Formats: sequence, C-alpha cells, structure tokens
Amino acid sequence: MILSIHIREMEAALIARVFLGLLFFLQGYDKIFRVKVKNVIETIHTPLASKGVPELFSKIGAYATSYIELICGAALIIGFAKYWSMYLLGFDILFVALAFGLVEPVWDLKHIFPRLALLIFLLIIPSQWDVISVDYAWSLVKFMRSTF
Repeated sequence: MILSIHIREMEAALIARVFLGLLFFLQGYDKIFRVKVKNVIETIHTPLASKGVPELFSKIGAYATSYIELICGAALIIGFAKYWSMYLLGFDILFVALAFGLVEPVWDLKHIFPRLALLIFLLIIPSQWDVISVDYAWSLVKFMRSTF
C-alpha cells in the first residue's frame, strides 16, 4: 500500500515536470526557430514603447525569455538541473507578467497561470517524489562512488 502511494506521487511529479517542460520548450522553440526573436521584439516593442519602456528592455527580454524557455524547458523534460531551471522559469514568468502588465493592466492569465501553478507545485513537493530524472540518477552515481 505505501509503495503504491509513493509510485502515484512519483508519477504525478514526472507528469507535471515533463508537461511544464514541454510547455516552455515548445514556446521557446517557436519564438527562436519559427517566429524568430527579431519578430517577437517587433511585436512586443511597440506596445511597450508607448508606455515609455526603452527598446533595450524589449530586446533583452525577448532574447532572455526565449532562450530560458527553450533551454530550461528541455532541462525540465529530462529532469536535469531541475531547481535551477525552475527558478529561471519563475523569473521568466515574472518578467512576462511585468511586460504584459505594463501593456494592459487587466490582461488574460490563461497562458501564464497554468505554468505558474505547475511551477509552484513542483517547487513545493518533496524532492523524493521526483526521482525519475537525470538529477536523481546522477545523485545515485555520486552516492555509489562515495561508498566504494
């Protein structure tokens, strides 16, 4: 009985982590390879410029969020550097929320909120739940090396 509960927790952590990773990875992939970051900058700069935001802010934000989403999304999918990735993605969400909030004070949260909820879930669950990952396998390798 206890083992089956732990397996369900492990499955929940894995599904949430991989799903969140896919959301961010595909978003970053789209912004970098399909839409192109230059076009993202053009799209977001005009409304931000009307609020007095310098173009440098738009450029840095577009490049940073695009590459953070791509790299950290991929890292979450395989479970590598999970906490660093989640912290960077948390920064990404805050940055995007700030930019959207500057453009339109009351904006639709349908794209941000699910990512934020999954991110918070993954940050507060016990690390023992998320064992199907590269991080966990690497910790086992380090443990085995230290014992022999």
